[in-house]
Amino acid sequence: MFDGIVFSSVSEFLQMGTYAVHVWTVYAVFAVFISVNLYLPLVQRRQFIREQKRRAQRDAQMGKVSTDQNAGQADASVVPGESE
Repeated sequence: MFDGIVFSSVSEFLQMGTYAVHVWTVYAVFAVFISVNLYLPLVQRRQFIREQKRRAQRDAQMGKVSTDQNAGQADASVVPGESE
């Protein structure tokens, strides 16, 4: 199968006969494709985790604020000096 693929030097291998431009362009496109498909999910994962942390902090603060507001409303309904 590989008996016909014989190059006498490295430069001949890199030139790939007259097809070097086509062959190396395909290899470059493939390398970019693989790199992008490995890199973008990592970036999206970091962004997703960052967004979820922000939401959790905001929800925690909103829960604290609403608890404080509810406590303030309960205190306002009780008038000092009056018994229930």
